[in-house]
Parts: sequence; structure tokens; C-alpha cells
Amino acid sequence: MKIQGLYTAIITPFRNNEVDYDAFRKLIDAQAAAGVDGIVPVGTTGESPTLTHDEHMEVIAKAIEFSAGRMKVIAGTGSNSTTEAIIMTQEAAKLGADGTLQVCPYYNKPSQEGLYRHFKAIAECSPLPIVLYSIPGRSGIEIAVETAARLAKDCPTIVAIKEAGGSVDRVNQLAQALPEDFAILCGDDGLTVPFISCGAVGLVSVTSNVAPAEMKALVDAAMSGDGKKALALQKQYYPLMKGLMSLDTNPVPIKAALALRGDISWEIRLPLAPLAEEKHAKLSALLKQFNLL
Repeated sequence: MKIQGLYTAIITPFRNNEVDYDAFRKLIDAQAAAGVDGIVPVGTTGESPTLTHDEHMEVIAKAIEFSAGRMKVIAGTGSNSTTEAIIMTQEAAKLGADGTLQVCPYYNKPSQEGLYRHFKAIAECSPLPIVLYSIPGRSGIEIAVETAARLAKDCPTIVAIKEAGGSVDRVNQLAQALPEDFAILCGDDGLTVPFISCGAVGLVSVTSNVAPAEMKALVDAAMSGDGKKALALQKQYYPLMKGLMSLDTNPVPIKAALALRGDISWEIRLPLAPLAEEKHAKLSALLKQFNLL
């Protein structure tokens, strides 16, 4: 499977502390209408840490059902428990997911050898294409360039990496070390243009939950080599990208934005707390600035 373009790290809407599948369907329909290349359910933005196992798998199942072949579904099935990650990945494969996102194990702080064995074990237990997910800000460690290269060489189903370490230089290093057909995906909306200019082939976006067409245009321009248009769009939408990530911990601001628009009920699960009242005015003004409210 070729992984490139715009993938939305889609939120998980709640109503009365249950997953709101009616709202979820509408969100996915909006993504399809905007022409996104895929969605990534139950990742960081999808609040996977606070979903039960049954909820987690049902969200994946519904994402596949509601997408109805209109876009790829890269299911978040990673864990800091190798056994749990294997079980969820095997279940996602049975459900019909197109691929799986495997986060760098958090809290355990394994060595690079431990990381290699973790991801290799998952790859050996499922046919699904795997996207590695390096996010040191949440995991405490990164997937080293050498480890990613080793996995790419030894595991045919490990085909991509979502890079969310915030370093353009690391993208350069990955591009040097990984095979030509191994996909590097930007994991930070604000770094889309520089990452793609250095070898990334797409973006896993938070902002596209609320502005899918705009983020699709940005990624398409960058991927087509239209640097002038891409830079103009990056400059135009950077305040939106920045605001959605800086007002509070992701996914608090993006869920608040969708709630302000009436797309979802305003609910988030503990230990995350609702967006502070004084920040709602800033968020509302930001959305109005971009004609999103």
C-alpha cells in the first residue's frame, strides 16, 4: 500500500460518556468530501488511552464502515505492551483496516534493541502495513534513525514512519537512511512544508479535523512541487495550526473547536480537562478568522 498525502488524526466524539457514532459518521463524511487520503482513528488525537479495549476496536470498525472505501484507514493499535499491540493489530486486520499506526512505547522507556524487537514482533504477527510513530514528547524516547532503518530492512510490512519530533534535520537523516519507497509522514501541521521539502510524502494532521479542504490543498501543493503556493498556504494557515496545538494539550482545543461549530458534543475524558473558559474566546476568534465558525 502506498502511503502518502493527507491523513487526518481523527477525534473520537463522545456524548454522555459514550462514543457518539452518529457524530463520528458525519465527521468522516466531511473528510471524504474534502478528498483526504485517509484517516487515523484512535491515535493520540482520538483519545486512545482512555478508551476501553472494546470501545477502541469498535471505533476502528466504525471508521472502516463509515469510510466505505472512500479513504484509507490507518488504525491506531500501538501500545507500551507488545502483547496488547499484537492483539489489537490482529483484530484490526480482521476488521479490514488498511494499515496500522504503532506508537513508540511510552513509560517503559525501552532500549533501541527493545524497540526493534517490539515492532518486529508486531510485524511478524499481522499482515497489515505498519506506520511507526516516533513522538518523544509523549513517549519519552524516540525511534532512532538506525532502528527505523533496521526495521525497514528486516520487516517488509513496516513501510512508513510518522515523525513527530519537530526536527527537520531528523527528516534529512531518515531520508538518507531509509529505502526510497519508505514513507516519511510529517506529524506536526506547522512543519508540513519543510518536512515535505526534505523528503516527507505526507502529513498526519490534527488541523484537518476542522479544516480538511484547506490542509488537503496545502499538502497537495507541497507534494506537487508548487513551493510558492505551498509557502503561501503555510503562512496563511499557520496561526490556525499553532492555535489548535498551543491553547491546551491535544486533543482538547480541536475538540473544543468542533464543539463550537456544533459538529460534536463537548466532552473529553479525564485525565484531560475541558478548555478553560478564558481560552474559548481566543479559540472562537481564531475559527472566525478562518471562516470556520
